[in-house]
Amino acid sequence: MLSQYLKNNVHFLNSAPTWEEAIKLAAEPLLNKGNITEKYVQDMIQNVNVNGPYIVIVPGIAMPHAQNHDGGVLKTGISFLKLKEPVFFPEEKDVNILFVLAAEDATGHLELISDLSSLLIDEDAMVKFKEASSETEIIEIIESVE
Repeated sequence: MLSQYLKNNVHFLNSAPTWEEAIKLAAEPLLNKGNITEKYVQDMIQNVNVNGPYIVIVPGIAMPHAQNHDGGVLKTGISFLKLKEPVFFPEEKDVNILFVLAAEDATGHLELISDLSSLLIDEDAMVKFKEASSETEIIEIIESVE
């Protein structure tokens, strides 16, 4: 499921000036395709401001998301951003991989988190993931564990 959602939603950049900007950049493919609204991007940033950097789920990897209030998510989707230089979230948590999750409902949200968790606990996949430099590589790694 993850690999299908990520097609054409993967990008790589050298850096982002702030963690807020990193979330905006990571969400761009979903925003451009009409999966989410600007309100959802702001909700994801607000989540971190209110709840702290809980979205940094393992060292170096963040999973920005928010509840679908006020129709911020129009269509379920996932996007991926890999930064060469890490960006620092609150509490000095450095991140260079961001998965933006946008689910229309709570069930979809849990399924996406579950699929992503399966990937993150596979140590071989994570090593490859951190070395990947193209969308094709990212998709192939995910398909190998799905």
